[in-house]
Amino acid sequence: MSKNKNACEMQTCLVCRLSLKEWLPAVEAQRKNIAFKKGEMIFKEGDEVKDIYFVYKGKVKVQKQWGEDKELILRFAGPGDILGHRGMGKEYIYPISATALEPTVLCSMSLDFFKSSLKVNAELTYKLLMFYADELQESEKRMRNLAHMPVKGRVAYALHSLLEKFGISSEGFIDINISRQDIASFAGTTYESAFRVMSEFVQENIIAVEDKNILIKDAKKLLEIADDNSKS
Repeated sequence: MSKNKNACEMQTCLVCRLSLKEWLPAVEAQRKNIAFKKGEMIFKEGDEVKDIYFVYKGKVKVQKQWGEDKELILRFAGPGDILGHRGMGKEYIYPISATALEPTVLCSMSLDFFKSSLKVNAELTYKLLMFYADELQESEKRMRNLAHMPVKGRVAYALHSLLEKFGISSEGFIDINISRQDIASFAGTTYESAFRVMSEFVQENIIAVEDKNILIKDAKKLLEIADDNSKS
């Protein structure tokens, strides 16, 4: 982890985009830019919340401990996304962890300043409220999938979610390098099961895989598999 004051152009994160112009000098004075290496943990489940983060460059996974030696990936974050907000509440303890998936630059600000920003900027507060609502709906959908959807549907849903979140690179792959283990953790299954299902998708010409790159050949079919399995 290293600090870089001049990395952010103050146009990416929610606070910069949605704050009043009169509030931006305070944001400039309070923000810190921090660089993380690939695989470096940004914060850990159980840590005290001291800062709120926004992704400026790079990609991050947000995960929760699931059993003694497993993790469940709750979501992925990219440029402009917020991190650490789940720790805001009664105890101000992070209920999740966050890890950089590639070299990543975050814009951070203290929890106290972020809370002050919410009190001053109505549009920022409204957008964060809507984000919380969307995130809650998505979390409830994923919990339902974990409880009722077969593995094939969960893997299809996970791959389609990654496509929607990150789009396609110039080479045609989903624009994120992701391991099979992380796909398994995102789908709530084992590495072996995720590998088996993805191999089936390759044979069915739905996807193609090259190292950690995934090409979606038939996004419609992938979504159909997820929808069909959600009704099982």
